[in-house]
Amino acid sequence: MKLADVLHKECIVVNAEPGDKADALRQVAGLAKKNSVLEKVSEQEILAGLQARESLGSTGVGKGIAIPHCRLKDIKDFVVGVVTVPSGVDFDALDAGKVRLIVFIIAPEVVSDKHVRLLSVISQRLLAPEALEQILAESTPEGVYESFLRGQDVEINGRNRVDKSLIHVFIQSEEIFRNVLQILTGIESSSLVVVGAENAGVYLSKLPLFASFWSDEPSNFGRIIIAVVDKGLTNEALRRIESVAGDLGKSTGVMVTVQEVNYVAGSLST
Repeated sequence: MKLADVLHKECIVVNAEPGDKADALRQVAGLAKKNSVLEKVSEQEILAGLQARESLGSTGVGKGIAIPHCRLKDIKDFVVGVVTVPSGVDFDALDAGKVRLIVFIIAPEVVSDKHVRLLSVISQRLLAPEALEQILAESTPEGVYESFLRGQDVEINGRNRVDKSLIHVFIQSEEIFRNVLQILTGIESSSLVVVGAENAGVYLSKLPLFASFWSDEPSNFGRIIIAVVDKGLTNEALRRIESVAGDLGKSTGVMVTVQEVNYVAGSLST
């Protein structure tokens, strides 16, 4: 999928004059409804989706641009459109400035990865030098369409799902840290990074309210080992950690968390 596949000329209006943000969203909903992809949803449903998203925070991203968007259940493809507002409209934008360009996205509910990627591609296009003024200078939907797509030929695809686990090992013993690091390094296809950390007691002992709980200076050793491993090796990694740290259900000074990873790119040097 490319931006040209989802940006529709019938969903482009130039020189609009909405009275306020609410009116702008109503115009966007009516404009989006013109595309056949949205034939199974009503204009009111589209508007409700846009309003629900705005209730989480304005999509007026600043610098005269707003990107209202929402996800709807009963559609199978994206609909992108553009509204130019040369005179500007109040949109509760992050920088409090008036919005002169509205780019909207109506997305299927189940492809959030592509939705995020599409938002990124559109944002990147609008950040290009003079992009806003170039688009606003167009006087026809066709002109806006061509200007908006200039240089936008990248594929917009969701991330490939990967079978990886993200393991965090929080350690308060220097000896256990060294041993755990060594055994995790030996796991095939793993990537490791170590983050320095201090125990909360180091700070709490300096607060008058908590100072009486420590007769001696608390240990300030703390490390976090972050490992990305193949999901099939997760149990093996946990077994190896327990081989040097003891039963994690009973141990103190060591804590392990495991999260499923949906996307991984890049690599780390050791």
